Amino acid sequence: MVLRTPGGGMMPGSAAGLAALKGAGRAVVGLLVSLVVVLLLWVALLKIFNISPFVGKGPLDVVNFLFSVPAAEANRQAILQNLGQTMVDAFLGFAAGMVGAVVIAGVFVLFRGVENALMPVAMLLRSVPLVALAPIIILIFGRQEPAVAAIGGIVVLFPALVTIVFGLRSASPAMIEVIDVYGGSRWTALLKVALPSSLPAFFTAVKVSIPGAITGALLAEWLATGKGIGYAIISAVSRARNNEVWASVVVITLVSIILYTVVALLEEAMLRRSGRLPSASG
Repeated sequence: MVLRTPGGGMMPGSAAGLAALKGAGRAVVGLLVSLVVVLLLWVALLKIFNISPFVGKGPLDVVNFLFSVPAAEANRQAILQNLGQTMVDAFLGFAAGMVGAVVIAGVFVLFRGVENALMPVAMLLRSVPLVALAPIIILIFGRQEPAVAAIGGIVVLFPALVTIVFGLRSASPAMIEVIDVYGGSRWTALLKVALPSSLPAFFTAVKVSIPGAITGALLAEWLATGKGIGYAIISAVSRARNNEVWASVVVITLVSIILYTVVALLEEAMLRRSGRLPSASG
């Protein structure tokens, strides 16, 4: 198996495998560094602000809650069940927001007049706090999955839209002129040139959207569905179950970091396969 390098040469399969392993190693190291930084900040902030141990729980408190206390198994099961619901809700918001961003970005690139008319309206809507929009969304869609998709989709849509539009417009003008010379339409130029060239911007949008989708899911669970980690955290706070609050926050944060790392690995693999990254020897 061979892969094409940016210079047009071919990269042997063994070199591609070595490059993939190096990329995976860098991602794992980055994940570990992120976890260490989060732990250090966690402990340091508790100390700096002298937060009461009753309210501010440290890493050992969370570990004990999940693995050491007599009710640890029940605690893990409850958090994992809530996590599963939140991941479903986050996926709904992520899918709705990303599909909407890709479709709207394509329309904006094909029809500049549509962008000039709608982009200011979109930015105006984005400036409205989502907490203020949530009651209207709930009135329209109810308190089930459509409301979750709408709330999460709004969080994801606007940052992803701006990033993807920028990526689509980064296509080589010379390549677009070639399409035009050979009688191709703007649609052909979008599919054959703009979309492939926007791959890095697309993955950037995905990485930005992952924490956004999780945030939207937590907000939707709190305001609309009464399910998942979002509602569990609010419920635990009202009952002063602070260990559960901190354990839930830690678990959802860890999942967010892991998902970000997985997307970064997929991005590197896709860009290397398309010849946008240097070989292992580079």
